[in-house]
Amino acid sequence: MTQSEILKKVRELEIKSKKITNHLFTGEYHSAFKGRGMSFKEVREYAAGDDVRFIEWNVSARMGATYSKVFEEERELSVYLLIDVSASSLFGTFRQTKKDLMTEIAAVLSFSAISNNDKAGLIFFSDEVEKHIPAKKGKDHVLYMVREMLSFQPASNQTNIIKAIGFLNSVSRHKSIVFILSDFADAGYKDVLKVVARRHDVIGVQVYDKRDEQLPRAGIIQVSDAETGALAWLDTNDGFTRQRYQQQFQRIINDAKETFKSAGADLLQIATGDDYVKQLQQFFIRRA
Repeated sequence: MTQSEILKKVRELEIKSKKITNHLFTGEYHSAFKGRGMSFKEVREYAAGDDVRFIEWNVSARMGATYSKVFEEERELSVYLLIDVSASSLFGTFRQTKKDLMTEIAAVLSFSAISNNDKAGLIFFSDEVEKHIPAKKGKDHVLYMVREMLSFQPASNQTNIIKAIGFLNSVSRHKSIVFILSDFADAGYKDVLKVVARRHDVIGVQVYDKRDEQLPRAGIIQVSDAETGALAWLDTNDGFTRQRYQQQFQRIINDAKETFKSAGADLLQIATGDDYVKQLQQFFIRRA
């Protein structure tokens, strides 16, 4: 995209994300992700329903009336978005690519974070950490992140989730909310996910395209692996070929489910063209 097209798309995503955040996620994001604890705010006169454990007896004695302590949630959190920018993210056959879907979801999550006075940060990864944007507050910061999501060109085509998670652990010392957006067409990250899930609140967002699941009947075609460049001929009408293709996709889906479950982390699985807003809203409600 040209610079003017990127700016136009940024504006479109800003309007769409704010609308979703303000009208659909009001209170739900806040309830789904708790702050770091409670801190003392003030002392006020006791009211019916106040917890008697928080009565401030010294103040009550001086004032000749019953006063209780009021606490508030220590809200400020850091939200990190780990976004897979490997070549497989460019695939898509139904209204959008996987990259488009991840960008929209990440924009909505970023605006939800800053609307709750949380910080938002970004890590692009392939088989290397491609770019790190530290977590900060503010609309301008999120707009910069969205511009990068739309325009960033990775140096590598392949995927290594282990390196991305390891880098996150090195830059985020305090507990954060971590969204990992990828098709998770990778293996061997089970143990490192368990480690990071003990420190952070981890949510996976697995995106896929319907053509990842099932081959079209198009006769004999040559296909290439987007990440390795390997070429192969496939007879897409052959029943055995179609079955193996579908089984491979199902392995990726099931491996992600099992890996996140064993790590005690949440996982959303969303196809291109699906209503991701509804799925996010249902997820927030379940969490709350």
